[in-house]
Amino acid sequence: MSTPAATTQQPGLVRALAQAMRPYQWTKNLLVFAALLFAKKFVGPDAAHFVLLSLGAFAAFCAASSAAYLVNDVWDAAADRAHPLKRLRPVASGALPAPVAVVAAVALAAAALGGGLALGRPFALAVLAYVNLQIAYTVVLKHVVILDVLCISASFVLRAWAGALVLGVAFSHWLMICAALLALFLALAKRRHELVEVDNAVAHRPSLADYSPQLLDQMIAVVTASTLMAYALYTIDPRTAEKFHTEKLVYTIPFVLYGIFRYLYLVYSKDGGGCPTRHLLTDWPLLLDVFLYAVASALIVSGAL
Repeated sequence: MSTPAATTQQPGLVRALAQAMRPYQWTKNLLVFAALLFAKKFVGPDAAHFVLLSLGAFAAFCAASSAAYLVNDVWDAAADRAHPLKRLRPVASGALPAPVAVVAAVALAAAALGGGLALGRPFALAVLAYVNLQIAYTVVLKHVVILDVLCISASFVLRAWAGALVLGVAFSHWLMICAALLALFLALAKRRHELVEVDNAVAHRPSLADYSPQLLDQMIAVVTASTLMAYALYTIDPRTAEKFHTEKLVYTIPFVLYGIFRYLYLVYSKDGGGCPTRHLLTDWPLLLDVFLYAVASALIVSGAL
């Protein structure tokens, strides 16, 4: 027979666990659908099968990423308590006991790997690589200047690569380059926000001592130009036109331009950049731009336009 106190505590614990799993961050895992779009697997007689495979891949990465966030929160609990916002995280605040978070992380990682094996050994290895990368990032790599943002970029590339593996299609070099550069852009903008906007930033992230606003601004400028150039070259590549039987993909460049410029506006004019996923979910011009880009790309790739 449960006591009233235990009954009251249980919903609070479940709520804290759900919060620590960071479901709003699952938007990053939408990158696994890139191969579905650019390999044209969302049309044709087997489209439903490929869509289900991509949905399974998305679910596996959601479980894996939530496991990684739980491990990170347990590992960084002491440092998070010194951060003005991170101190409110469930583990740091004490709302979620560390042992419960560890058990949940192991269960989620096991579910991700088990689901990955059901989708194929190559995909499961990609999930395993992602989990190991996230653990290495939490323990060591996020404290090493430049390697920290490269590690974040690699995690996005792994998502895109896994999306191709689950469908059994070749992993486009263009997709890899664009995913890596876009992730670098977001990671550098986040580091800039932490350095400029967060009080005592170096205390909770020592690698920030090796950055400066000027260095980050230059790196952001380089990566921004590289991202736009890489995507533009992809759209006009003769092999792209041959693959999709159209040269119209170039007309999606304005959406990419606007999206990047809008994000730069949020970073430099609105002191944003601290959480890319929250911007995507709350900034309606950016959300609308991403939606229109996805629709336009799907229509062009499928031959409807």
